[in-house]
Amino acid sequence: MNATFVGMPPFPSAARDALADSQLRGNLAKATGTIRAKRAAVVAEVDDWEELRLAGAALKDRALLDLDSKLVQLEESLTAAGAVVHWARDAEEACRIVASVARDHGVDEVVKVKSMATQEIGLNEHLEAEGIAAWETDLAELIVQLGEDLPSHILVPAIHRNRAEIREIFLRRMAEVGRPAPADLTDEPVELANAARLHLREKFLRAKVAVSGANFAVADSGTLVVVESEGNGRMCLTLPEVLVSVVGIEKVVPTWQDLDVFLQLLPRSSTGERMNPYTSTWSGVTPGDGPQEVHVVLLDNGRTRALADEVGRQALRCIRCSACLNVCPVYERTGGHAYGSVYPGPIGAILNPLLRGVGTDEQVDSLPYASSLCGACFEACPVRIDIPSVLVDLRAQVVDAHRPSAKPEAVAMKAAAWSFGSGARLGVVERLSGVVGGATGRVGRRRLPGGRAALSRVPFGAAWTRSRDLPVPPRESFRAWWKRTDGGRS
Repeated sequence: MNATFVGMPPFPSAARDALADSQLRGNLAKATGTIRAKRAAVVAEVDDWEELRLAGAALKDRALLDLDSKLVQLEESLTAAGAVVHWARDAEEACRIVASVARDHGVDEVVKVKSMATQEIGLNEHLEAEGIAAWETDLAELIVQLGEDLPSHILVPAIHRNRAEIREIFLRRMAEVGRPAPADLTDEPVELANAARLHLREKFLRAKVAVSGANFAVADSGTLVVVESEGNGRMCLTLPEVLVSVVGIEKVVPTWQDLDVFLQLLPRSSTGERMNPYTSTWSGVTPGDGPQEVHVVLLDNGRTRALADEVGRQALRCIRCSACLNVCPVYERTGGHAYGSVYPGPIGAILNPLLRGVGTDEQVDSLPYASSLCGACFEACPVRIDIPSVLVDLRAQVVDAHRPSAKPEAVAMKAAAWSFGSGARLGVVERLSGVVGGATGRVGRRRLPGGRAALSRVPFGAAWTRSRDLPVPPRESFRAWWKRTDGGRS
């Protein structure tokens, strides 16, 4: 599994570094604010928006609860249409399949449609190791690739870059990998887009093999669907001779009619548009039209693990719209890199632990805590994923996974359980707390020692009083008061 960026620190450390970058915060605030406003305007136009959300959630749940049979139906439909279906248990197997198809056709490059699944499995890096260049054709993905950067947003991977930075990247890097950017290139968006168009055009016309993902996979007809805004996907899906589509198994919807709901929810939630400029659908091979060899890789890579989680499985409803990122106050201030994953923001904070499991990686275990639990993500989600509830459940799983270790918190909880497990023991603790309460009241101390130290060096308990007053234990317990006053009658 390769869903996280290797070497990234846990979220608290990465977030502190991101918060110190004022340019990053400015870029994020402007971009997410613009997208939020556009989304709010087009959603307000739909009288039955909440009913659409409920329908989207119900349709995805129905598909997930019957996933085994729907996947078999999808395979049968695709095969009947002339596609070759492969099953991939994990990232390594999926990458091996794609590389094998490319090698069979003797190519040293492929063009790619924007795909979260291929980023998740580290496909570009795998192909590079095999001597095959994978060219991203989505504008934002191209910026990230040329800048030797990492994506920081599901929909707009280069959201952390401003147009002046993009101009410098184009001028510095385009000539090294293809058609150079014009020498007089400015940072005007139209000129930047035109430079990218000219740079990519030669790659589109030259490529023999293309790689895509899919937003939806329709089981009854074997139809794969990609929605996009630029047209680069349409070029990849129609010009090359061979197409390989890597599709997460959770992308299945039962019928063509189900797309009616999702194609209303997705564009409004993602780009703030009433409909996608480009919606491409394909079913296997059509003689004389489009790719004449189609491979579909159905990817698990932890999805069945997530499906087995009764609370967390709702995360598999996700249609990758990024609405939760755009409303999240934590994401807006830290950006996507702090999450250390191709899936950043609130959905990444639950999806990564669900796909990978908790208790084995400190960075993954930190993600369920990357939230204030304000609930804005749930309100924005077009398929009603209750992200705050899943976050709380995953926090419990993280704690349980580390429970056998002798961490101070675990020791304290065991001590509390021992004390509360016996009335006699609790009475002793109450008498001791009365002594402590009297001493604390005399010295007036409301902080535990070490509270001013750096967070990584704060002794157990001291971090709690950095932002809270230490409660002063009463000098007399309720039990002692009851006994002394005969239940309050004296």
